[in-house]
Amino acid sequence: LAVATTKDTLSIVAVGDVMIGSGFPEGYLPKDDAVESFKYVKPYLKGDIVFGNLEGAILDTGTSDKCKNSAEGTCYAFRMPDRYGKIIKEAGFNLMSTANNHANDFGEKGRHNTAKILDEVGIYHAGNKSVIFEKDGVKYGFCAFSPNSNMLSVNNIDQATDLVKELRPQVDIVIVSFHGGAEGSKSTRVPRANEIFFGENRGNVYKFAHSVIDAGADIVLGHGPHVTRAVEVYNGKFIAYSMGNFNTYGRFSLQGPNGIAPLLNIKINRKGDFLYADVLSVKQTKANGLLLDDDCKVFEEMKRLTKLDFPETPLHFENDKIQLKTITN
Repeated sequence: LAVATTKDTLSIVAVGDVMIGSGFPEGYLPKDDAVESFKYVKPYLKGDIVFGNLEGAILDTGTSDKCKNSAEGTCYAFRMPDRYGKIIKEAGFNLMSTANNHANDFGEKGRHNTAKILDEVGIYHAGNKSVIFEKDGVKYGFCAFSPNSNMLSVNNIDQATDLVKELRPQVDIVIVSFHGGAEGSKSTRVPRANEIFFGENRGNVYKFAHSVIDAGADIVLGHGPHVTRAVEVYNGKFIAYSMGNFNTYGRFSLQGPNGIAPLLNIKINRKGDFLYADVLSVKQTKANGLLLDDDCKVFEEMKRLTKLDFPETPLHFENDKIQLKTITN
């Protein structure tokens, strides 16, 4: 007699931007062809869900229309070779967002091929629609949003909440990801307002995250600013407002806050409520790629920013752990 065992605690491992080498323009593939790019973090990319934001297309050839009228070196378009799909899968990822400002770099062809390669290697993904899948007897619904064309819009909160409400009765756990907020070292704070960057409305990520949780989401995973931002627990659900540059080779700035990022191992119960999170601090340098950070700079940064931006959130940061504060009378 087969007895269905159901886990009480689920492990959601989440990181920010992943772009491990671009074939466009030429000369931006790593020397080892990205084979060792996850070497130091691979032991930690293990969980029920292992999530990242795929910052670019997967495509072997082609030039980007985006760069037609740009001066050399001023346009950023990324396409990872098809063979890199397998490297990302072997690193441990099983869920990726393809909703961001680089998913369109090589047009419909790029988006289509990216989906095809992710399907082939067995990574679930969503950019312009939701996906439902089952793992170890748990049903997950996932949707991803960004301010860019051909994506579900982070600025259309009604559409986002409708989609979450539609997923809610079909699954055990609803995961929402967003690419939103202004970019760079001056954008580490969550302003609780629309963020305009280069004339583009990058969303009110605070309002977005709260709205999707009110609609039934269990966890909200943010990326886009290329720096790490605060975290929050709202109505028992965990929000990461930005997880920074996790593994971004080549033309990404890795100065200061852009060069540090967390690997979050978030524990939730079967109802999707936050239990605690372990934080692995990582750093990147142009010379050595992705390394573990023994100084735990990003953990301290998340602690500092969370205190500033969400003093009301019931979280306590200590020993690389984020825990719920225990209320004592």
